[in-house]
Amino acid sequence: MAGIARRAVFTGVGLITPVGSTPAAYWESLCAGRSGIRRISCVDPSELFSQIGGETPDFIPKKIISNKEHLKGLRLMARTVQMGLASSHLAFQNSGLELGKFDPERAGVEFGAGMIASELDDIGKGAQVSLEPSKDSVSLAVWGEKGLKEVPPLWMLKYLPNMPSCHTSITLDLRGPSNTITGSDAASLLALSEAYHILLRDGADLFFAGGAESKMNPLSLTRHNLFQELSRRNHEPETAVKPFDRDRDGSVLGEAAGCVVLEELSHAKARGARIDGELVGFASGVDCDRDGKGFALVIRRALKQAGIGPNDVDHVNAQGHGTVRGDRWEARAINDVFGTNTPVWSIKANIGASGAASSMVELIGSILALKHGQLPPTLNHVNPDPECPVWVHNRGLRPVTKPYAVKMSFTDAGQIAVAVIRKWEE
Repeated sequence: MAGIARRAVFTGVGLITPVGSTPAAYWESLCAGRSGIRRISCVDPSELFSQIGGETPDFIPKKIISNKEHLKGLRLMARTVQMGLASSHLAFQNSGLELGKFDPERAGVEFGAGMIASELDDIGKGAQVSLEPSKDSVSLAVWGEKGLKEVPPLWMLKYLPNMPSCHTSITLDLRGPSNTITGSDAASLLALSEAYHILLRDGADLFFAGGAESKMNPLSLTRHNLFQELSRRNHEPETAVKPFDRDRDGSVLGEAAGCVVLEELSHAKARGARIDGELVGFASGVDCDRDGKGFALVIRRALKQAGIGPNDVDHVNAQGHGTVRGDRWEARAINDVFGTNTPVWSIKANIGASGAASSMVELIGSILALKHGQLPPTLNHVNPDPECPVWVHNRGLRPVTKPYAVKMSFTDAGQIAVAVIRKWEE
């Protein structure tokens, strides 16, 4: 391959979302403007400020992972890990790959993940025996003496952030580069970037790149309700998230997983793979001042690597959390680069905010939009905010008129990831 420019294409997708867990179902829901945000059912949410979320109640991992040996390990996986593994198996099935028919030494995995909260079944009994009733709190001394003995010995293996990539590499026999990126909402996009650059420098031929996170957990829900800007429109869940809208009041927690097969072009063609799109540029950085200027610089660097300008982009797939400060910051950066001439699309009102899974699940939305030639609407953007000077596409299906899309994501700390993808055309 020396001297030949390598290219990275998408040849498979797998996803689990509140509005569909096949590419066809997900796409149909986006086009229909369907929201998967409902009152939370996994726990009684009545004591929470925000009682709504994007759950995936129909997710049953054993229906996706059929190998008997692999099924045995599901009980040692937290829900986030199960979702990540399931998404990679769905991507494998969707890609047409077959075990034994590709070089496992040249196949890798990159996953985005976050902090995985413990399930109460694993730590509840230990906490109960350590409780000091007079103080209504856990005694650390008693915890050390008695509580720890009630915690399952393999407890930690269920919750390590690298478990989605670990189990994916084992069950799909991926012996090439393997890594996990823990970068909040930008994690899976950053994981995709690492896979992309390894492919370009001939370090592998194909990657499973994805992200997974479930915030539908009592500990996660409590923590985020205390510290995060969440919508309190509990009486109207389907219209609660309002990206870039003047009346927005916060995001809504969710759970999801998404995985793509990113493959070197010649390798994909040699096996007759279906190609869904191409990754052509990427950049990352930090906007310390959060004024949009640093954010805009990262966008421009991604466009430069792709060899295109702002006018070549069909749409911007924004993070669009629906938070007051986050949307304002992101919109300033988009306006700096694209003005108000490029449609902006957000999927948060469809599926909620699923942390490390978000950017990959949303990127798959743009892969499908370019492939099908239509851009679905952003839900609940009714009253444009003058402090968010962008053109939010919010009405019906818009024809895709240009071959490129930009997907961006960021963290609360100001880290930014931007990917440029291209509609597949020979």
